[in-house]
Amino acid sequence: MKALVFHGPNAMAWEDIVRPTLGADTDAIVRVDATTICGTDLHILRGDLPAMVDGRILGHEAVGTVVETGAAVTNVRPGDRVLVSCVSACGACRYCRDGRYGQCTGGGGWILGNTIDGTQAEYVRVPFADNSTYPIPGGVSDEEMLMLADILPTAYEVGVLNGRVQPGEVVAVVGAGPIGLSAISGARLFSPSLVIAIDRTPARLDAAKQFGAEIVINNAEQDPIAAVRELTGGLGADLAIEAVGVPATFELAVDLVRPGGRVANIGVHGKPATLHLERVWDRDLTITTGLVDAYSTPTLIRLLASRHLDAHRFVTHHFGFDEFLTAYDVFSRAGETGALKVILTHDG
Repeated sequence: MKALVFHGPNAMAWEDIVRPTLGADTDAIVRVDATTICGTDLHILRGDLPAMVDGRILGHEAVGTVVETGAAVTNVRPGDRVLVSCVSACGACRYCRDGRYGQCTGGGGWILGNTIDGTQAEYVRVPFADNSTYPIPGGVSDEEMLMLADILPTAYEVGVLNGRVQPGEVVAVVGAGPIGLSAISGARLFSPSLVIAIDRTPARLDAAKQFGAEIVINNAEQDPIAAVRELTGGLGADLAIEAVGVPATFELAVDLVRPGGRVANIGVHGKPATLHLERVWDRDLTITTGLVDAYSTPTLIRLLASRHLDAHRFVTHHFGFDEFLTAYDVFSRAGETGALKVILTHDG
């Protein structure tokens, strides 16, 4: 089969490798019908995750068709269309029993495209298939469902729920890429009075308006701290959601919130960020971080199936599996190309 293989920082290739086989009774083999590229994949290619090894297949998001299951798998069977979650869950360890699947100590967590071969391939081995795949409801397209593999549950859990969005609050989202736009969508479910999007790219700020941000601020042209304070009577936002993963955006998020406010960090950070305790120690701030657990995926599937959540508008570009390198180039230059989510399928 063909797969996208990591060969060190800034090096990858679409090449022939051996098709995966069952490694445990709880595994399933899934034919990948559609996959996508995540910002985390770009972090990997930049060398931000030094534990990544040469030869690993990239990717942790997919929808596909089950072709084989282990003897212990009971929830899915060959022929089923499924979502493959970015997080795998053994279902038995302390963290899985608490619903914190991202911290699984039984062999799960974020393993696809990280510690085991991932989904940017024609076939993928999915461990703990009963706990880590979800049937695709009728009437929901592959590309809509694919948005629930990572970006929507990540933003909802790590940004919106960890940030405790309340009705009537002011929410500032730093970064209007796919994760930031997902955070805007999730925050809208809780009726904030104002959602503010901050980014340096006009196309992404235009997208933020379409996703529900009432105010957009281009921080290449305007001081976002002064602008947010002017909008909030000098106080600052109730919640700032960091959705980029670089030191400057984390530090900005901290400076955007009012005394007693909250900062929910979603971004994947490859470099240290400074927490200016000399400025904020007396402001009663709450700062949360996290890896997605995907416990919200069933809820988001119901919202998607009932059309209370619009996932289709994330998709801006389509490619075939033989165009992976082009797709990465387009996605990595999102400021120029306007790419939000790129979808790769067998037929393009």
